[in-house]
Amino acid sequence: MAATSFASGNVPYTDFTLPRTAAADGISGVNPNKLWLPLWSGEVIHAYDQYNMFESMVTTKSLTGGVTWEFPVTGVVGLNPSWNSGVELGSYSGDTNSTSSSFKVSLDKRPMAAHFETDNIDALITQWDFRSELARQSGITLANTRDKQLAVALLAACAVSPITNDPRPNIASAFQNPAIVAASNTAANCDSGDALLLLQEIENYLVACQENDVMVGTVYCVVRPKVFQVIRALGIPRTMSNNVNLSQGTIVGPDMTSGMNGMTDSLDYMGVKIVKSNHLPATGYNVTANNIGSSKYNLNASATSYIATGNTTGTYTGFSLFGMIFQTEAVAGLSLQGMKVDSIADVRRNTQFTVASMMKGTGIIKPELCKALIGASAGAATRTVLSTHLNGNSVSGALTNNLVNGFAAEYAQV
Repeated sequence: MAATSFASGNVPYTDFTLPRTAAADGISGVNPNKLWLPLWSGEVIHAYDQYNMFESMVTTKSLTGGVTWEFPVTGVVGLNPSWNSGVELGSYSGDTNSTSSSFKVSLDKRPMAAHFETDNIDALITQWDFRSELARQSGITLANTRDKQLAVALLAACAVSPITNDPRPNIASAFQNPAIVAASNTAANCDSGDALLLLQEIENYLVACQENDVMVGTVYCVVRPKVFQVIRALGIPRTMSNNVNLSQGTIVGPDMTSGMNGMTDSLDYMGVKIVKSNHLPATGYNVTANNIGSSKYNLNASATSYIATGNTTGTYTGFSLFGMIFQTEAVAGLSLQGMKVDSIADVRRNTQFTVASMMKGTGIIKPELCKALIGASAGAATRTVLSTHLNGNSVSGALTNNLVNGFAAEYAQV
């Protein structure tokens, strides 16, 4: 006969078992990370994809092995306008553009990693909000760093000059110098006049591409959040009255009753997608202060720094980056087999150490598709002047020849 029963349900206590987590269930014991790693790594990857912006705007390649990817140099077809009998194609002096080559982009030497420690791995598994928040922050950390790397690469592409042995005919004329969209304003003080000049430079960019036989594909204009808001408000009077209809006057976006306060919001102007980013180079990335990767990413791009006017006296004037216009094919981003997640118990410190790491690479392949939008107090801005500034020949001085040894070295025939 069964032993004493529960009064409410008449359940014999000898038949009633309390379920208990065992080593075979993967929570504790032999393999404590059986559930933790797949769940956490999936959430980190989701967060990375959700918050990363620039990677979808450049040419992205995923490597399954090796460290380099070669991009063919297109537009190198030679022409003999009058092919006479007995003339071998490619042998006459005027035919110098028929040999194709490639640009080589390599992975960075070291991976980047987001990491944290916790003293109770079981709590992270059972408390979903706790674990998912750490996963979200890890994904955001990796996504923000990658965005900054690609933004620096795009700015470097705005400064790179044509290579002397580029086989593409007349490609040098397609390179566009930085455009001054504000005489003295910084991006933080952008006004409607600056915004109108910026839109005009978008038009100039498209015209220059058309005049130089540069294919116009997906074109982006990435600007600072303040600049984005001013562009969006063009045509709206700042002094409101009862006669003002807020649904009228905007020229590139929806009516003013619609909120566009997310970082993923965008405007469209003449087929160019205008997006906002708070990851544009501004605070003087350098290896000692704000390290975001290998030395080539750590350019001197501070808004409080200087840019040379290009004259022989070597004077400098104020410089502020408002944004950049570019196309998808301008910069390449490499990835080696996605994300790697590891977790290990440190018995000496009674903690669980978790790491999410990614192996990335960045290189310039078509800098002629990039154009910087800047504010400068005087003088004319050129790609050479911008390159001098980014090399560190200003207040920093610690990054001399960075473009030569970094991005510019990748923008070379192999």
